[in-house]
Amino acid sequence: MKHELKEFWEQGGREHFREEEILLPTYAQHTNIDQQEIIDMLLEHVNIRALIDKISTSENIDIALMHELAFLLEKHVRKEERIIFPMIEKALPEHVLQKMAPYLHE
Repeated sequence: MKHELKEFWEQGGREHFREEEILLPTYAQHTNIDQQEIIDMLLEHVNIRALIDKISTSENIDIALMHELAFLLEKHVRKEERIIFPMIEKALPEHVLQKMAPYLHE
């Protein structure tokens, strides 16, 4: 299981969480990002990274932690799809959205 987690993280999981480096600065140019949804998303990123690190570095496989990670990832992805990305899409002008499209619809 640890091997699969490492593969997931290295083959796209880590890259997904880098969206904040691209999307949020662009979003901030068009609206105030001091919004609870954005704060929650960033905190979720930190918690998910910490949990992945904890699982990856533990000597034993902790099924409860794996379930917690799966739950957090599912909840996080749905929140981004249903709340965060629509907020960003609404705030950005069309020409900017065109440039950001790969990050909004991975």
